[in-house]
Amino acid sequence: MSDIPDHNYELPVRSDTARRAITAWLTLGLISLVAAGVFSILLVLARTPVVQGLIPFLDFFHIALVVHVTLSVLIWLLAMSAASWSLCTTSDKPAWDGLSFLLAALGTLIIIICPFIGIGDPLMNNYVPILQHPLFYSGLVLFVAGILSHLIRALIYRPRISEKLSGASALQLGITLSTMLTALAIVAVFASWRGLPNEMEGRIYFEFLFWGGGHVIQFSYTLLMMIVWVVLATASGCRFELTPRLTLVFAIFLALPVITVPFLYLAHDVTTAGHRLAFTELMKYGGLSCLPLGLAAAASLWRARKPQGEQRYLRAALVSSLALFGVGGIMGFMIAGLDIVIPAHYHGATVGVTIAFMGLTYYLLPRLGFGALPERMATWQPYLYGGGQLLHIIGLAWSGGYGVQRKTAGAAQGLEGLGQTAGMGLMGLGGLISVIGGLLFLIVAYKSMRKRQSS
Repeated sequence: MSDIPDHNYELPVRSDTARRAITAWLTLGLISLVAAGVFSILLVLARTPVVQGLIPFLDFFHIALVVHVTLSVLIWLLAMSAASWSLCTTSDKPAWDGLSFLLAALGTLIIIICPFIGIGDPLMNNYVPILQHPLFYSGLVLFVAGILSHLIRALIYRPRISEKLSGASALQLGITLSTMLTALAIVAVFASWRGLPNEMEGRIYFEFLFWGGGHVIQFSYTLLMMIVWVVLATASGCRFELTPRLTLVFAIFLALPVITVPFLYLAHDVTTAGHRLAFTELMKYGGLSCLPLGLAAAASLWRARKPQGEQRYLRAALVSSLALFGVGGIMGFMIAGLDIVIPAHYHGATVGVTIAFMGLTYYLLPRLGFGALPERMATWQPYLYGGGQLLHIIGLAWSGGYGVQRKTAGAAQGLEGLGQTAGMGLMGLGGLISVIGGLLFLIVAYKSMRKRQSS
């Protein structure tokens, strides 16, 4: 008899209509990563000592950074969120699914082409950096409209809580909870917009506009990451001890801090330092609510049996995601100014979520009817991508300790001493390694998606 609890933490694909919707959103996420990878190469070169002086990247740096962040954070994470929501809808609505996806895909295409048709004027505000042009705005609006449409559809046709809770239904209810968190984030952006003075404009306007919602949506991403951890743990042969009911309780516990969000808006005007500090503290200390479910997933690795076949790359994704998210979380408590320890923190946390979604992609592709993954390449990819990102954030934190400022490139970084230069050199090396790891992920996905399983 197996010593692994029989809780069946799986995410089944309910129907052919659901399969098509999941595949569409997954494909959109992959396309966004392909485009983000093009811009990331320019970003890494623009901040790497010696190389940065060979080609005049600086003029293009901030435009590339805006689009890279939008694609690799906003569009990739929300497209994968939408794919997850499609896993737990209870009825087929192909026309609705098609409209939602079309809006989001059109918005993504507009955002990708903006830098190539001469659109610039970048604003380096947090969460959703902006190119000040009506075409870029229209791309964002269309993408968000598609996500919002799909979110409403997922909320209306959501699973119900039953007395007999299975592992699969507990995961589906946790995913449904993430739709509510995303909806709250959108409402928070609307509340911020209502509270901003008409005369405010530029970077500070968008900084305040996205500050509250940007912090709230991190809880949605973290919750989905934890759900994926449970799936990857059990699918890779780990011993995940929690019952479905306790797993759902911990998922709800993770989301509980966001109940303070309406009170934060009532307590502080959105343009005040108190508003910014309140949401910073919400993410910093409220984020600790992920510990019970996260520690349970980490503990499942203890005495886990040696993975075989598919289990190997699912285990690799789990380990890499856990490590990066943990390091990023620790660095969040090291922030003491406006230096590049800040991007070191969010790169670790966000990349932890990204690797989890990469693992979810590996889990889903065969279950969506695509071909087998190249096992060795799929196993090495999370370690290569995660290891490169670990070097990247260590280099950022190292240089941040010397006061190197964020969102700068070239001579503007002020790399004067050996410590600063060495830290940014390590950052550049890690960034290039992670680019290779990201490219491998796309190759693995392509090799699987180019062929269907035989009937």
